[in-house]
Amino acid sequence: MEGTSAKAIVIPATGDRLGVTPRNGDMSWKDFLSRAAGRSSMYSPVYQSADALINILFSSGTTGEPKAIPWTQLCPIRCGADTWAHLDVRPKDIGCWPTNLGWVMGPIQLFSCFLNGATLALYHGSPLGRGFCKFVQDARVSVLGSVPSLVKSWKAGNLTKGLDWTKIRVLATTGEASDIDDNLWLSSRTCYKPIVECCGGTELASSYIQGSLLQPQAFGAFSGASMSTGFVILDEQGNPYPDNLPCSGEVGLFPLYFGATNRLLNADHDKVYFDGMPIYRGRQLRRHGDIIQRTVGDYYIVQGRADDTMNLGGIKTSSVEIERVCNGADEGLLETAAVSIKPSGGGPEQLAILAVLKDRSTSYDANILKSKFQRSIQRNLNPLFRVSYVKVVPEFPRTASNKLLRRVLRDQLKQELANRSKL
Repeated sequence: MEGTSAKAIVIPATGDRLGVTPRNGDMSWKDFLSRAAGRSSMYSPVYQSADALINILFSSGTTGEPKAIPWTQLCPIRCGADTWAHLDVRPKDIGCWPTNLGWVMGPIQLFSCFLNGATLALYHGSPLGRGFCKFVQDARVSVLGSVPSLVKSWKAGNLTKGLDWTKIRVLATTGEASDIDDNLWLSSRTCYKPIVECCGGTELASSYIQGSLLQPQAFGAFSGASMSTGFVILDEQGNPYPDNLPCSGEVGLFPLYFGATNRLLNADHDKVYFDGMPIYRGRQLRRHGDIIQRTVGDYYIVQGRADDTMNLGGIKTSSVEIERVCNGADEGLLETAAVSIKPSGGGPEQLAILAVLKDRSTSYDANILKSKFQRSIQRNLNPLFRVSYVKVVPEFPRTASNKLLRRVLRDQLKQELANRSKL
């Protein structure tokens, strides 16, 4: 209550009564609402051009320096349209998505709820505990968003036991590659409601690839391009694969994209998103940096960032592919992270796997884990891949939006192995 002369609206921590005495000029939340009750709800609009700025967001920084991205008047329209079309957000829905306004999902959630006539459910505290899961029940949330690492924590702690999540009619997830078993568990909490996968970026103000309630869904997979967008999958020479052909490669986005940014405040926009990208049907494709796979059944799986691709014995693979296999190698594992290390003296890349245990107070022999990872990878992925290094850690470094920072793990391992070689 001290340190500023600005008028404050004081919100009770719990219930309706304030636990403090407001300063002269301050107002309680209850008084604020009562004063506003008699006023007209009609306001004169302020007209602005479509490219007028509304806010500035920073990218998560998973692959490098965060980019300062200005949003325009078009971005909220894109947010609301995407969730209306793909998540079926409608009036009388109650939406909840653990996030913050520093991550793109914060503004997306605000615009998605309010432009579609839904109610926004806000929880004060960490979404990792049972308190949040109970809030979802008590607030009667009907559209629940999450990130895969959150679902993994809810499942590991069995935090929804005894709770009723049947008011949820649509689930959504973004931020990381989903685990199929975790998605099955999450859906089962809601009487098997659909989970819509979303993948996009701050610079797009939306997702370029999503699930759709109008198409069959598969856990951990996407149905196709978001409404009004398009993309191709590129081979190693930058040539687009034919449509409907099962394949894997870097995605190239169609450049005409409603709501996408056309400038950055701390970097060269064209250099970041367009330089070096191929021409497709007379237009230069937009870079996004994801590696995606198109399956035999025309589903899509995001395999991680191009920056997280590794070359093991002359075969390219992604961190996400290896992690999916390793996560099921031992029941005591909470999650794994796979990175490749280039030896200081040269030679082929070496595979390193870091692991977080469900019970972090127990010790575990890294050599036993190494053997289990090796068997699982050889049996389920590729018999030629060799695990060179395994380390158990208490937790992984993450961005504010809970994305795994593999580049930080890679740098830490390089330094650790370099120090060992000096001894």
